[in-house]
Amino acid sequence: MREFTTPAPAGPAATGGLADSLYDTAERSPGLVQLSRRAEGPRGTAGNGWRDVTAAGFRDEVLALAKGLLTRGVRYGDRVALMSRTRYEWTLFDYALWSIGAIPVPVYPTAAPDQVRWILAETQAVACLVEDEDHAMTVGAVCDALPDLTGIWQLDRGCVAAIVEDGRGVPDSLVHRQRLGVTADTVATVVYTSGTTGRPKGCLLTHGALADAADALLACWHDALHDTGGHQPSTVLFLPLAHVYGRMVQIAAVRGGLRLGHLAEMSTDALLPALAALRPTFLLVVPYVLDKVFQNARRAAEEAGRGELFEQARQVAVDWAACREQRAFGRGHGPGAGVRLRHLAYERTVYQRLRAVFGGRLRTLMCGGSTLDRELGLFFTGIGVQLYEGYGLTETSAAIAGNPPGRAKAGTVGRPVPGATVAIADDGEVWVRGPGVFGGYLNHPRCTAESLFDGWFGTGDLGRLDEDGYLTITGRKKDLIVTSSGKNLAPAALELRVETHPLVSQCLVVGDDRPYVGALITLDPAALAHWLKQRGRGQSDPWAVLTDEELHTEIQRAVATANAAVSRAESIRAFRLLPREFGVEQGLMTPSLKLRRSAIADHYAADIEELYAP
Repeated sequence: MREFTTPAPAGPAATGGLADSLYDTAERSPGLVQLSRRAEGPRGTAGNGWRDVTAAGFRDEVLALAKGLLTRGVRYGDRVALMSRTRYEWTLFDYALWSIGAIPVPVYPTAAPDQVRWILAETQAVACLVEDEDHAMTVGAVCDALPDLTGIWQLDRGCVAAIVEDGRGVPDSLVHRQRLGVTADTVATVVYTSGTTGRPKGCLLTHGALADAADALLACWHDALHDTGGHQPSTVLFLPLAHVYGRMVQIAAVRGGLRLGHLAEMSTDALLPALAALRPTFLLVVPYVLDKVFQNARRAAEEAGRGELFEQARQVAVDWAACREQRAFGRGHGPGAGVRLRHLAYERTVYQRLRAVFGGRLRTLMCGGSTLDRELGLFFTGIGVQLYEGYGLTETSAAIAGNPPGRAKAGTVGRPVPGATVAIADDGEVWVRGPGVFGGYLNHPRCTAESLFDGWFGTGDLGRLDEDGYLTITGRKKDLIVTSSGKNLAPAALELRVETHPLVSQCLVVGDDRPYVGALITLDPAALAHWLKQRGRGQSDPWAVLTDEELHTEIQRAVATANAAVSRAESIRAFRLLPREFGVEQGLMTPSLKLRRSAIADHYAADIEELYAP
C-alpha cells in the first residue's frame, strides 16, 4: 500500500471543547470583529445592511442563549437538531450548545419528512430548531414518532429572544461549569452522510477531532489566508452548515480570529450584493459555484460582442498559471515573455473586472466537495485568485488533504493536511488516518467496523498518489461500471470532461452489464437560452428543443472531445438529452449536490433502455 504523510505541526493537541476558543478570544481580544451579521429588515426579515459582531459581543450572546437553553431543559449530552439555512443564528446555537456540553445535530432544510423522522429518532433529539413555518410543519408532521422531542423552536417567530429571556436569572457560572466538563474526546456533533446509496449514517465527531482538523487547516493555509493586503482575513459562508464542509469553515473562522459572514442563499441575486458589501479575502466553494461564475462571465462577454476576447484571455490565464505551476516544482522556467505580456494586457481589460465580481479583495479560493476541472482551476489562479483544491469527507471532519500554498497542483486535491496520512490500497481505494478521522457511526457498529481498521478509514473513493505525494481522486468504488464485455470504467472523469462544454449541466454515464457505455445529459437552461438567442431563435417547448439536429451535433462534439481521452471500449457510444436538470427536490441529487445514481437510473429507466435499443 503506497502512502504519504505530512508531519503534524509542533505544539500540543487540542484540549477542552470547541466553545473554549470563543471565550478565550473574547478575553484576549474583546474588540476583534468575529462575525458580520445581516441587519434585520421589516418583521424580522434579512435587510440589505450588515453589522459587525465583536468577540466580546458574540460571547455575551452565546452565554445568554446557553443559560436560556438550560432553563428549557437542555442538559449535558442532550442532542438538539438544527434545521435551517446558513445564517448567523446557526453559529450562535452551535456555540451555545457546546457551552453546556450539548450536541447539535445538523438537518438539511430540504430534508423530506421521512429523513427528518429518521435523524431525530436515531439521535433521540430533545428539541429541534427550525427556520420557518414550513420547517416547523415538516417536523410537526413526524412528532408522533419522536417521544424524546419536547420542543420545536422557530427562528422567524423570535425563539432566540424568548429563550434568552427565559435564562436571565441563571448565573454565568452554571454554564461555565458545564463547559469545563467538555473534553477533547466528548462528542461535539452528529453529522449525517449525504446518503447517495441509502439511508444516511450519523458520524460521531468529537470536539478534539474538529478542533485538530480546523487547526491543521489554519496552519497549512495561514500564509494564504493572511495575504490580504493589510485587511483582516474574512469570508462569506454560503455553503450549507448542515454539511461538514460549511461547519469546518465556521469552526476555523472562530478559532483563527477570521471574520465570518453568513449568507442563506447561493443565488446570484443574493451572492453578488453580499460579496460587494463584505469584500471577502477568501472563499470556500464547491466546483458548481466556480463553473456557474465562469459560464456567466463567458455568456456576458459573448452578449457584449467580446466572446473572442474572453476566450483569448481565458487561454492566456490557463497558460500563465500552468507555467508558474511547473516552475514551482522545478520543471520549467515560468511564463515566457510573450505570455507575460499578454497576461499583463488582459489584467487591465478582463481579469480586474472578473475579480471585482467577488468584491475586489479576494485573494484565495478553496474548493472541495467534488472534482474540479483542471483548466477551470488554472483559469481562476491565472486571473489573480489563487485556487487551492482539497479533499475530505464527513468521516474526516472535512479536509484530509489539500494543495499547500506556493505549490498548488491543479487537477489534484493536494497532499495530506498536517498530521494526516493518505494511502492507496491495492485495489485503488483511498485510505486515510489522522486526528480529524471520526470515532464511528451512531448505532451502526457493523458499518463502523467495516470502515475503520487500526486507525485507518477506508473512504470508498478511488485515487492515485503521484511522485510528489499529491492525491488525485478518480471516482467511487461503488460507481464502477463493468460492461458486458468485462471492461471496468470509473465514470467520474469521463462525466467531468463532458460537463466542461458550456451547454452541458450534468452528465451521468451508464453501461453496467451493457454492451457499451451510454450517457444521460442535461442542459444548463441559461446556457441553452443564450445558445438559441445567438442563433436568432426563441426557446420553445423543452422536448422540441432536444430533438433539434444542430443542438445534437453540438453535444456530440462535446462527447467526442471527452471520448478522445479514453479507449474505444470506455467511450460514450450513445447519449440521451433530458428536458430538465437532476434536482434535489426530485430526490435525484443529495443536498450537497451529488448525483444519486441509482435513483436517476430508476427515474430514467425508459430513457436508458432507448440507449441500447437495436
